[in-house]
Amino acid sequence: MTAKETLKLISKQWCDINDLMKITGIGKNNAIKLRNQIKQELLDKGYTLPSNKLPMIEVVNKLKINISYLEKMAKENN
Repeated sequence: MTAKETLKLISKQWCDINDLMKITGIGKNNAIKLRNQIKQELLDKGYTLPSNKLPMIEVVNKLKINISYLEKMAKENN
C-alpha cells in the first residue's frame, strides 16, 4: 500500500478485520488474534464496542503508525 492509500484507510472511523489485514499485512488468523487483543484491552478500560469493529484511532495507536510521516510521503509522491 502507498502512503496515500494507508492514510485513506486509517481515516475511517471504524476498523474491521479486512482493514486490519491491509494495514498490517498479516493473514486473517493473526489479524483476528490482534483484533481480539486490542478489543480486550479496550473492554478492560470500560469501552463498549460494536461487534467485530475497533476504533481506528486505537488501531493506529497500537500499531504506532506515524501519521506525520505518511502525510510527508504522500506529498512527496504527488
